[in-house]
Amino acid sequence: MQLTDLKNPALKSWLQEWADLCTPDQVVLCDGSQQEYDGCCNLLVKVGTFIKLDAPANSYHCRSELSDVARVEDRTFICSERQEDAGPTNHWKDPEEMRGILTGLFKGCMKGRTMYVIPFSMGPVESPIAKFGMEITDSPYVVANMHLMTRVSAQVTAKVEAGAEFVKCVHSVGAPLAESQADVPWPCAPIERKYITHFPESREIISFGSGYGGNALLGKKCFALRIASVQARDEGWLAEHMLILKLTSPQGVVKFVAAAFPSACGKTNLAMMEPTLPGWKVETIGDDIAWMKFGPDGRLRAINPEAGFFGVAPGTSMKSNPNAMRTIQKGNAIFTNTAITLDGGVYWEDMDQVPEECVDWQRRPWRKGCGRKAAHPNARFTVPAAQCPVIAPEWEDPAGVPIDAFLFGGRRAHVVPLANEALDWEHGVFLGATMASEMTAAAIGGAGQLRFDPFAMLPFCGYHMGDYFAHWLKLGAQAPDKSKLPKIFYVNWFRKNASGKWLWPGFGDNSRVLKWIFDRCNGQGKAVPTAIGNLPAADGLDLAGLAIPEEDKQILLSVDKPGWLEVLPQIEAHFAKFGGHLPKALADQLAALKARLQK
Repeated sequence: MQLTDLKNPALKSWLQEWADLCTPDQVVLCDGSQQEYDGCCNLLVKVGTFIKLDAPANSYHCRSELSDVARVEDRTFICSERQEDAGPTNHWKDPEEMRGILTGLFKGCMKGRTMYVIPFSMGPVESPIAKFGMEITDSPYVVANMHLMTRVSAQVTAKVEAGAEFVKCVHSVGAPLAESQADVPWPCAPIERKYITHFPESREIISFGSGYGGNALLGKKCFALRIASVQARDEGWLAEHMLILKLTSPQGVVKFVAAAFPSACGKTNLAMMEPTLPGWKVETIGDDIAWMKFGPDGRLRAINPEAGFFGVAPGTSMKSNPNAMRTIQKGNAIFTNTAITLDGGVYWEDMDQVPEECVDWQRRPWRKGCGRKAAHPNARFTVPAAQCPVIAPEWEDPAGVPIDAFLFGGRRAHVVPLANEALDWEHGVFLGATMASEMTAAAIGGAGQLRFDPFAMLPFCGYHMGDYFAHWLKLGAQAPDKSKLPKIFYVNWFRKNASGKWLWPGFGDNSRVLKWIFDRCNGQGKAVPTAIGNLPAADGLDLAGLAIPEEDKQILLSVDKPGWLEVLPQIEAHFAKFGGHLPKALADQLAALKARLQK
């Protein structure tokens, strides 16, 4: 289909305006077919961006430019009409000023390149929770990855043509080609010309200069969280940085759990966990993002808006996440900035077998023991979620799955116990709003310096975070049936003792905590009321087969009152950032916690 074939005048006009500004050599309207995906991959092989791997099957390896390896938070802007609406956790730029900058950058930026138009759905196309997008890009790498990460299809074009709402996404690598100029394997612009911009009121994303990850795959964090969080606020639902898992007991009873953790806290590992408890089963709905709306039954129902996994490769292994490895081993994957082995496979740090030699992510010979990392720390794999051996049958249910529990957590060596149940919805929102990880360990017995990452949304909330807290509180207050709201818990797999030893084994043994949460959702499970919430009773966790010393168990399941009192000033300073936007209910929760701790 050509632009001239489009019937919707608004869509046609928007695309034509960008084509006129960017001056590509040609425009291609994508249809999501296998032929299209294979064609992009073949093109990328021919221009030197991709290397076809010998294993896994139908998979490709590529390396980015050295300056284009991760999200660029300081070049990421929320261009809301009022600066106050962006809040203290976002970079803000005046929308008119930013549009002026972008118009200058995009003028002629696709010369010598193809402008691809990608129609995509976030979530199953027919789901009432799904949303549509159209991404303009000059990168076939983006087209290939969007095929894996979203549902690209002509069906979306047809729905937009018929008047369906869509988010406008525009991307360019920012590297036009003169008539006789040769291309490079990874075109991008210098860091000072990179911009990842969001216009919440007009539901637009415009990204220039980077070809990497969430800077370029605009369905990822840009749409699925920053713009979707604004849509969710305006329309009364939730767009969250959460995994979704299905937990089945030995008796066949099912609970669905959504969990928000900051990076490096084991989100993907939990989503694909292999439980050590006999008879318990964990299946994956999603590993990164959850969109949730109240269903006709009054339950909060969630979909995974993505179609693939865009995982961090280093640290992923058969020990840490065997199901992620099995997903990758089925093939149809794109590996970015990993090492490549001499027999045509891929390698990254913590993989189960270390090659004697390979070629690192910067094309340099690498030998075992050389002291250099072979893969970039943010090296990625993109792979279809449908290949995951523990993908739940309900993962594409248009109605979504009913959420029974929310988990919040962070990396806390001190103070925070293994598991804690919120006293009620408001207290649960307080737990989410005060999520934090320790940046540097303090002296033994101290609290550590905390980096607060509320709801794991610090870089991803598209509006004022104080208003985001208020949205969570409002959603709970206006629930059709408050008795059907998910229960809220805080977990911490990372507690250490005085000598710095991990107290909890983690990985598959986290299923023991999930079992307690499962029981609490059923009105069972032994718990002890404390100043910070309801903790598992001494015999409330199934620890059969675990040799945890009694003193370690005591630390894991008790309240460190002096430690909590030391943390309170840090929470107060964290809340102070939100000024008059901090909901009174959260200030009251902090005061109540302080009073309980001082009893």
